[in-house]
Amino acid sequence: MADIALMDRMFQRIMRTLIETGRPLHYAELASVLGLGVEESRQQLRTLMQSYPIGWLHPDTDYIASFPPLNGQPTQYRVSVRGEQKWFAQCGFEATSVTWLFPGETVRIDAPCLDCGGPASLEMRDGQITWVDPPGVVGHLNWGFGPSRGRPPFL
Repeated sequence: MADIALMDRMFQRIMRTLIETGRPLHYAELASVLGLGVEESRQQLRTLMQSYPIGWLHPDTDYIASFPPLNGQPTQYRVSVRGEQKWFAQCGFEATSVTWLFPGETVRIDAPCLDCGGPASLEMRDGQITWVDPPGVVGHLNWGFGPSRGRPPFL
């Protein structure tokens, strides 16, 4: 049976480190900060990621690829706070959730348009869009149908 309190501590440590540094911890680093053995930490990470289905490990590894709304690997959704760009969002829609990780701060998201390739940017503070360029920008969800339904198109 899963240790819910341990899963919560691991989740919080991964998210806090992503917010602070822009990168997720490796399971060996998690072992150290959580007082676990390295193999126990690896197994706990796998359990956590199975219970957090919107995040995932890089295929055939134990490296955190995505821990929404942030991503452990670079994406086209570059996130800046206080003029510093060290974060990446999982997707365009998750990018708008990043604002909640930085209360009281202006969060800027810059990304190329996935239709025309032109620049698109927006700024948010505490869940409110405060600026967007180009005006009237819209989101697009590239979610498959048939055999691809439910499978991320980017993996």
